[in-house]
Amino acid sequence: MPRKAKDYPEEGEFVIATVKSIHPYGAFLRLDEYPGREGFMHISEVASSWVKNIRDYVKEGQKVVVKVIRIDREKGHVDLSLKRVNQQQRKAKLQEYKRAQKAENLLKMAADKIGKSFDEAWREVWVPLEEEYGEVYAAFEDAAQNGMDVLRGIISDEWIEALKPIIEAYVEIPTVTIDAEFEITVAKPNGIEIIKEALVRARDRANEEKEIEVKFSYQGAPRYRIDITAPDYYKAEEVLESIAEEILRVIKEAGGEAALIRKEKRIKKVKKRGA
Repeated sequence: MPRKAKDYPEEGEFVIATVKSIHPYGAFLRLDEYPGREGFMHISEVASSWVKNIRDYVKEGQKVVVKVIRIDREKGHVDLSLKRVNQQQRKAKLQEYKRAQKAENLLKMAADKIGKSFDEAWREVWVPLEEEYGEVYAAFEDAAQNGMDVLRGIISDEWIEALKPIIEAYVEIPTVTIDAEFEITVAKPNGIEIIKEALVRARDRANEEKEIEVKFSYQGAPRYRIDITAPDYYKAEEVLESIAEEILRVIKEAGGEAALIRKEKRIKKVKKRGA
């Protein structure tokens, strides 16, 4: 299971925990990301409403997202709360946990490849990458998007070479897709051809850039939709602005009219395969 490089969580941190034992006054939970650590959740921290029977809310063996509310390192006590975690926080923590699971599986593959144990991989790769990036999968995403050299100086060349084909094959790179619409009219016999040529030229020029994908689709006269996928929102906006300027210029020179209608941005992931 994914684990953190530090021994204790921080106060206010959201953690994944497994219910170990339940008592009338509360429950003891195993902190999954902190091997050997346990925490206690008082019955008053289970739900916002009055709790008559704690077993109506948690069961032995159940995995839950809880918030760390107090830590006493000298006594080894960690106090936890279930009621102080809202749905959005729970979702974000579960997503983080899944990313850590992916990173752990990929690192195990690399360790097997060079004949090292996961404990060695943990010390030599997991700990330094987590300290540098905050989470290991973020380091793998950076390497997938910007090349393995970003990891040099953090982990050894041996590990970089072992991880390179694995990251290239399996790591998903987050991208942003924004869409908008153009209203374009050219009151000439060949107006449609002029519009199509302007759109194709703008699309092909944008698609020449690495990690950029531009698609146009006909929505019904006089509307044309554009979808731009880029590594981040700012790059997508930059490309949209460039395309809009080009299209408006070409259409204006042809004696037509064009206007950009803004839409929304969407987050998606694209799996990168190969070098």
